[in-house]
Amino acid sequence: MSGAKIFFSTKSFSLIPGAFMLYFFILVAFIVIISHPLSIIMQPSVKIFTGNSNPELAGKIAKKYGGNLGKLTIQKFSDGEFQPVYLESIRGDNVFLIQGTNAPTENLMELLLMIDAAKRASAGYITAVIPYFGFARQDRKDKPRVAIASKLVANLLTSAGANRVITMDLHAPQIQGFFDIPVDHLDSSAIFIPYIETLKLENLTFASPDVGSTNRVREVASYFNAEMVICDKHRKRANEIASMVVIGEVKDRDVVLIDDICDTAGTLTKAAALLKEKGARTVRAFCTHPVFSGKAYENIENSVLEEMVVCDTINFHKASSKVKVLSVAELFAVAIRNMHENKSITSLFVHSNRKDR
Repeated sequence: MSGAKIFFSTKSFSLIPGAFMLYFFILVAFIVIISHPLSIIMQPSVKIFTGNSNPELAGKIAKKYGGNLGKLTIQKFSDGEFQPVYLESIRGDNVFLIQGTNAPTENLMELLLMIDAAKRASAGYITAVIPYFGFARQDRKDKPRVAIASKLVANLLTSAGANRVITMDLHAPQIQGFFDIPVDHLDSSAIFIPYIETLKLENLTFASPDVGSTNRVREVASYFNAEMVICDKHRKRANEIASMVVIGEVKDRDVVLIDDICDTAGTLTKAAALLKEKGARTVRAFCTHPVFSGKAYENIENSVLEEMVVCDTINFHKASSKVKVLSVAELFAVAIRNMHENKSITSLFVHSNRKDR
């Protein structure tokens, strides 16, 4: 290598480690930003709004979350038409719209317009929080020439612009499959189980008021390692039972009936009477969604039930001393927080942890 000269500077060599460390930290920061762009660059705000279906529950959820309800008004026209208007900016925000669809026709339309308005206001992510999912009893064609309403509702929510749905105790769990967006299906067992434990019932047996509720009841019975019976019913028509039989032994047992919807309370009160006839010591009913239509209060008050325990997924007027209300506000607030922070909601399901007895 004649003529070639290598110049070596001790000064430049001493700068190499510092420059290397600088480049290294820049590279690490770049990787972190690429991996977590939302959390590092622009963490969206959570904003919770409600329609008219259950503002009391929505207020409780917002309070449990640690904030207040967002400003939304629903303007009504003389012909019954209504228009949701957001009174604050929601651009880029993580928006949660709390609206059950009991009294389903009006409240569902209200929710759809709230979603559409949020989408057109450039909300970053829209979650429809539906404590009670109406039309869930129309989940299949059980007779000729009928609609599958729950599938239609799923399509409408998606078309309106919802990115996710949170609900509780769907009448038919397979409704989750009707959606093309994520559905987080909360379980009321997280609310009911702690209360049942406080009752300290000695000979606990769980009962399903019909065959369709057996899986729901079995999960709770498994938690307590308790027995389970089934009340098999046959209907003449909607809300009218022709016959019912008990499958299983309930003599001298403290029986807990579990169902998802209490409409006229006909099924639950008739099941309770039949269980008492078969020798049950006490009978209680736990029902997630208190629709309470028709003669529901009269049926409950005149029944053999010790108490009817329900959740506040539906706003209703309590007109029976036997009705006890447990709130789902904290459960929904934790679900909202976990979703905003991209955390799992598995911890909200307690029925999978069997109780040692």
